[in-house]
Amino acid sequence: MLRVQLLLKPAALPVWTPALEAALEEAGIEAALATDHAPETVDYVIYAPGGGPVDLSPYTSTKLVQGLWAGVESIIENRSLTQPYARMVGGGLTEGMVEWVTGHVLRHHLGMDRYITAKDPHWDQRVPPLAADRGVTILGLGVLGAACAAALVTLGFRVSGWSRREKALPGVNCHHGEAGLSAALVEAEILVLLLPATPVTTDLMNADTLAALPRGAVILNPGRGALINEDALLAALERGHIAHATLDTFKTEPLPAAHPFWTHPGVTITPHIASETRPDAAARVVAENIRRSEAGEPVLHLVDRTRGY
Repeated sequence: MLRVQLLLKPAALPVWTPALEAALEEAGIEAALATDHAPETVDYVIYAPGGGPVDLSPYTSTKLVQGLWAGVESIIENRSLTQPYARMVGGGLTEGMVEWVTGHVLRHHLGMDRYITAKDPHWDQRVPPLAADRGVTILGLGVLGAACAAALVTLGFRVSGWSRREKALPGVNCHHGEAGLSAALVEAEILVLLLPATPVTTDLMNADTLAALPRGAVILNPGRGALINEDALLAALERGHIAHATLDTFKTEPLPAAHPFWTHPGVTITPHIASETRPDAAARVVAENIRRSEAGEPVLHLVDRTRGY
């Protein structure tokens, strides 16, 4: 019987334990889930951030650390992590992100805030352009970015995308590399940030890159708070170059009560809800990776620590 250690917040255990037990049983895997296995006897670790510092060095027999989050920055910087680490892909994360991104793209494309937030009688009969006349750029064309791009293409938007390495996606004008970033930003009437947080992407949206966007552009950030230089964004909003920023992630979370984003009329805040792991669906991803590992098959979504994702 496999020994599986759960490194989760105590409050998460009543939700995750039955979901994982059911998924492992469905996959035909005999496993004992616990929080107190002797580390040197553990075959697999299931990890989610938030429970404080984690020392993984005693887990000398562990074949895989399986994360429950898409983000990896909180774990790959842990020097005690010497085991392979797989991030969560699927488990409801993709569907949730597609819904958040398409919802807010449509909100800004249609100018819905003009009517939803109106307090006085007015007859503002500005007709929005069609989707085919609106340029949406996605920075980051991994699993989440590609899924969002496909949904926006289906809706008829003129979609561009950028990634560090060359990619090709149906209906998407794909750019890559340093030169490609400038070309992607120029096309971004609505910019969606879905890059991972790495040393290379920290403050990617700074005074220079924000200035490269078309005047009146809208920014959506459901990716990582580290992607945006917050002072530069506030300055771009103040001078009107950026019309609005809808932000789901921040450098400090929860966002401090005194932060100027809370009261700025050009900022909409959502509290890191764009994409959340759903236990039942994610548990099946975990079970599949354990099955693969035991069968000697390639594990899904292993993180390359040199690249940071």
